[in-house]
Amino acid sequence: MSSTICDRASFKLAEPGASYPTQPSGDRDGGLRLVEVLVDLPTRRVTTAEEETENLYTYGIPAHLDIEPGDILSVPFGSQQVGAIAIRLVSDLPPGLAPNRLRDVEDVTGRGFFPATYWQLLQRVSNYYQTPLIRTIRTSLPPGLLRRSQRRIRLIPEAVPPHAEQFLQPSAQTILRLLTQSGTGDYTWQYLQRQVKGGYRGLQDLLKRGWVESYLEPPSPPRPKLKQAITLVVDLPPRDLTPRQREVLESLRRRGGEMWVTELLQTCNTSSGLLKTLQEKGCVVLDEREVLRRDRGIPTAPDRPKSLTPHQESALEIVNHLSGFQRVLLHGVTGSGKTEVYLQAIAPILERGLSALVLVPEIGLTPQLTDRFRARFGDRVFVYHSALSEGERYDTWRNMTRGTPQVAIGTRSAIFAPLPNLGLIILDEEHDGSFKQDQPQPCYHARTVAIWRAELEDCPLILGSATPSLESWQEHRHTSDPHTHYLSLPERVFSRPQPPVEVVDMRRELRRGNRSIFSYSLQEAIGQLRDNNQQGILFIHRRGHSTFVSCRSCGYVVECPHCDVSLSYHHTHADAVPRLRCHYCNYSRDYPQRCPECDSPYFRHFGSGTQRVAQELQRTFPELRFIRFDSDTTRAKNAHRVLLTRFAHREADLLVGTQMLTKGLDLDSVGLVGIVSADGLLHLSDYRAGERAFQTLLQVAGRAGRGDDPGRVILQTYTPEHPVIQAVRNHAYEAFVEAELRQRSELNYPPSGRLILLRLSGADAGEVERTAENLALELQGAMGNSIGELLGPAPAPVMRVADRYRWQVLLKLPPSEAEIPPIFDSLGRGRPRSVRLTIDVDPLTLG
Repeated sequence: MSSTICDRASFKLAEPGASYPTQPSGDRDGGLRLVEVLVDLPTRRVTTAEEETENLYTYGIPAHLDIEPGDILSVPFGSQQVGAIAIRLVSDLPPGLAPNRLRDVEDVTGRGFFPATYWQLLQRVSNYYQTPLIRTIRTSLPPGLLRRSQRRIRLIPEAVPPHAEQFLQPSAQTILRLLTQSGTGDYTWQYLQRQVKGGYRGLQDLLKRGWVESYLEPPSPPRPKLKQAITLVVDLPPRDLTPRQREVLESLRRRGGEMWVTELLQTCNTSSGLLKTLQEKGCVVLDEREVLRRDRGIPTAPDRPKSLTPHQESALEIVNHLSGFQRVLLHGVTGSGKTEVYLQAIAPILERGLSALVLVPEIGLTPQLTDRFRARFGDRVFVYHSALSEGERYDTWRNMTRGTPQVAIGTRSAIFAPLPNLGLIILDEEHDGSFKQDQPQPCYHARTVAIWRAELEDCPLILGSATPSLESWQEHRHTSDPHTHYLSLPERVFSRPQPPVEVVDMRRELRRGNRSIFSYSLQEAIGQLRDNNQQGILFIHRRGHSTFVSCRSCGYVVECPHCDVSLSYHHTHADAVPRLRCHYCNYSRDYPQRCPECDSPYFRHFGSGTQRVAQELQRTFPELRFIRFDSDTTRAKNAHRVLLTRFAHREADLLVGTQMLTKGLDLDSVGLVGIVSADGLLHLSDYRAGERAFQTLLQVAGRAGRGDDPGRVILQTYTPEHPVIQAVRNHAYEAFVEAELRQRSELNYPPSGRLILLRLSGADAGEVERTAENLALELQGAMGNSIGELLGPAPAPVMRVADRYRWQVLLKLPPSEAEIPPIFDSLGRGRPRSVRLTIDVDPLTLG
């Protein structure tokens, strides 16, 4: 382990554009070799809880290093080693900085991660979403490439006298005991601080006595994975080989002369000692080679392009003749074969030596889609999302930088995948809200960033959806831009009809004496699944068992002590202990037997989630098998694939789940979709509630009838007359969207206007409220009367989450305001450090 013992007093922080006093290494007589870098600043330089001072610093380039713009570096900063990005090479020192005050770059930890267009993209994201550039860079990079050094405390055993603990204060005694009991005598200072109350004073005592030392461990990026290989290097083996050694060499020769050592050992049932002997005799060479860590999925049979419908052929013809930057909205009803169009559009891209980037909204959708792509394109398909291990993400990232033709499939963050020869970008289910990041900053939308990237890369962008967002619909249907195209797939493949949607009025069910969460119609359909050799899907808009728990005697509702929301009832199975859980901060507690307010035993849970539906299924249809598919059951790695594979293999009759079911699930055997309660999606205090509800319900309805049977959709609701319900019943996308656009236009909401939401949060309710009021006054003064409309400050819909109080200010801008006004450059700089400010440009939710 490398270490550096530092004296803080010997370091002086540089001003912007400057560096630190030290004697630079290398010969400077032949001219200065300098680089300006953007430093990933240590936390002690953060000016507030959410702001970061962002400056370029100048460093010397040692003679043994070659550095290019875009390289990731390790540089000294004060008393730490930190990550940095090389911005540009320069030959002149900043004014007022002498050569002997220059510090050198320590090392290059990653090369060529930022080609020119990529750097422009990050700069645009930083500017538009009002986020420091270094934070945008950290969002775009795989974890671990920019890492800070960490302080460690090491015991000096020879300096500690016998019975030393009796001279120490309690905190110093505890630190000394922990270090003594450690196998290495070494811990991070962060760990010791967590273990020892008042640890700082105890550490100072030990440092003064010279019994411990404090040092810095430099950061290190994830290391490449290495695997030992063996290579045959002789044509005629020496005569002194044993028969067994000759047999191993012959086996290696038959397999092309190169193998992984582990495979050869297993194939020949031999030992590593024998291989070392062959190396000593000059017959083979053993060496370590890098192996890319990647998600390889499951083996899939090769797939050939399928015959296309006339609408698919027409759409593909237009896509294949696009050149340069073009935007395409591929509006295809559920089951119309959008994925096949994607596949056949990508094939010629790969043949031209270019790559394609495919974005999907959810990790749960990735396995099924990647299996289809791998069946078509084999090992040229790579997956990139947050559920991969750190090593897998690091290796996949580096492989993409090599420029070999490939298909990268991933979720929101994959829009930053560093594919240098990009020929096509696809956003599947482009309407989905998962493409928008709410926190932390930058609060970017992958669709917006995809448009910018396609423009910079000069390549086409395809936005695909059965229910396009209002923004995409308006931009592609209400425009004369020659670079914007609208393509329609109005029919399902094989001319299959859309499944009929039966709307059930649950008020009428109640009057008929049905108190079950399943209507008589849905009960009958579920009971017929096995007779019809079909499977079914039950959709519930929320996980858990029940929405809230209250006392029937006094009306008391059990609420989260840290958030202004009620606790949800969770009961996983009959033998499990019921729990109450907060879906905002994950606080949980036991289910009380009596009311904490009036001591009444009459507690009841109201509403329904996936757990309650599953229990009702067990009670009503004990012979049926079902699988729950929600965020509670898919936490483990590959859980999405495992559960969907089980369902596809007919190991269950029903799939019970939340909105994960609405995205990309394509199974011929699904003949029934039951929407247990649509009302939870309809009555939300959000201007997008109607659009979201319509998209969700129409998408989940589209999971039915993908085989020869037309399928059946049963939608249960207490408000069957609602416009969203009627539009879903009639599959009337265009009529619904045009009506929604008229309403948005009257209120100047997107896409007829633009929004910027300022979120403030902190532990002190009064302080947050005062800060919000001051911020609104500051913003109003900077805006004047010519930019837009200011709403607020006002409490957030859920005012308290995880013991942090939340207020917000909403700015409405006209659509003509193409760029964000420069009023945010210094906004709220004087606010208290304890109050956090998040700037959300183009928010999808106002909560």
